[in-house]
Amino acid sequence: MKAIKKTPAFAFVYGQVVLFLLTALLYSANTFVVSIVSVRSAFADEVSRISAVSLKAMESDGKEIAIIDPREEGIFGEAHLLLAVNIPLSKLEIEIGSLVPRKSTRLVLTDGGDGQAERAAAKLKELCYSSIAILAGGIPAWRAAGYEAFSGLSVPTKGFGEWISVTYGTPTITPKELHQKLAAGKDVLVLDSRPANEYVNMNIPGSINVPVSELVYRFPELPVKPDTLVVVNCAGRTRSLIGAQTLINAGVKNVVALRGGTPAWQMAGFDLEHGSTRHAPEPWGKNLKQALETAQKVADRYQVRTIDAKTLESYKAENDRTVYIIDVRTPDEFRVGHRPDSIYAWGVQLVQSTDKYVATRNARLVLVDNHIVRALMTASWLVQAGWPNAVVLDDPFAGVKLETGDRRVVVRGLNDIKLPRIEPARLNELIQAKKATVIDFADSISYKNGHIPGAWFAIRSRLAESIKKLPDSSNFVVTGDNPALVALAANDLAEFSAKPVSILAGGNAAWRKANFPLSKGFENLSTKTDDVFRMPFLWGHFDDKKEFEEAAIAYGDWELQLPAQLERAGELKFVGAPQK
Repeated sequence: MKAIKKTPAFAFVYGQVVLFLLTALLYSANTFVVSIVSVRSAFADEVSRISAVSLKAMESDGKEIAIIDPREEGIFGEAHLLLAVNIPLSKLEIEIGSLVPRKSTRLVLTDGGDGQAERAAAKLKELCYSSIAILAGGIPAWRAAGYEAFSGLSVPTKGFGEWISVTYGTPTITPKELHQKLAAGKDVLVLDSRPANEYVNMNIPGSINVPVSELVYRFPELPVKPDTLVVVNCAGRTRSLIGAQTLINAGVKNVVALRGGTPAWQMAGFDLEHGSTRHAPEPWGKNLKQALETAQKVADRYQVRTIDAKTLESYKAENDRTVYIIDVRTPDEFRVGHRPDSIYAWGVQLVQSTDKYVATRNARLVLVDNHIVRALMTASWLVQAGWPNAVVLDDPFAGVKLETGDRRVVVRGLNDIKLPRIEPARLNELIQAKKATVIDFADSISYKNGHIPGAWFAIRSRLAESIKKLPDSSNFVVTGDNPALVALAANDLAEFSAKPVSILAGGNAAWRKANFPLSKGFENLSTKTDDVFRMPFLWGHFDDKKEFEEAAIAYGDWELQLPAQLERAGELKFVGAPQK
């Protein structure tokens, strides 16, 4: 080929062409980068950011609002907004439908300013929630605006328990005083106001299990004389105080709450029972009638309304209001038959931890109980605790085709997960042959207390980071205690790792049932164990006695200071001071 002669004119033209091409290339590159940035920030632009001042105003405007904190429970428990409900990002798809059933509810997401709110917002958009905002700057910004941040769990209802103590002057007894009376053979009846699953783990010797919401319902069946001292106990303060005051409000004499509950009893040097199954019997005949009359008087005192089926249907037809239909009977009663449109919350726990069942403030709460007694008593406390729209459904099962078993929870995308399942025996073979890596998505306390030997602990919301620490395995097997969480986590692992992933059929429960060995302690941690907020009254949270006692003392001090902190916050108002 004949060479082109590079004259000065040619050089000029050539330079101009190159300059033009470079300019075009740079423009295209910049446009591409801008496009990528725009795509990445498009979602961020769609979700509004609101200031702490704006959120504070929203809390008191009387409209429905759900403030959601998507961090893991252990982090949430260190510091959070008073009215925030904790739904960890790991379980968002599983829990949001029950806690916030109406998709157009105002949602405000809060976090520590670490991006968890943005991740939750993206997922909520996928789940078709339409009114989402993020607290700009998270909790640091909230504090900077001069507002209170709270530690602990279920703070509004814990604070309510302390309000009861102050407002009603609920009488108490110390563990030492109670022990002396019992040792002297005095006429004392100790009633443990917790759910049966907590009572069986540990209780004061000789006590009878009667959960708070069952107290008025079952009390007529108990061996109580006019001079009997009735002591209501729990594993802390809240249910002891609510339980004792429940009986006092119902007209029972000689009732006190055990100060400090089972932790205080244990720290005083007294033994606890384990495995007890003493429960108060169900009432019938004249005793059931007496319980209903008593409950109705209390409900009338606090202006609790009873509605009929027609009113409930009108509630459900309101597109701009949320209605929770809550069955407050015992777990066994619920499983025997319940309304398909109801969620389950044993009355004792609904008052103790309302945020575990209801996330939308200013919503309607319709309580269900075939004998009405438990619903009336539970509603009387909810109205005082700041839920004025708590009502009782009359004849709740009339004409309704009931469902049996546990409530069915629909999780979007769960049925689309088709990962293979393997049986415990096969997994054991793979472990022995060192041909599988087990990833456990149970909570960290459960993992510590017993896990498959060699299993790695992981948290779903941090799986992308955990993969960097996990062994480079050709065969992952996922297990845990929550089947839905296990399936979702396994699906995430398959996407992140691009490796074969299986699910242990039946999870950790199946492994234990097959009597295969377990390991204990924290080993093979792929992330921090801050998914659980440790509580001194929860079984297995502490191994060291000194650590337990320090935690129990700190917890008691924390509860006692709540009224002052709630007063400073000014975000929550309890109502319904006792009427004679």
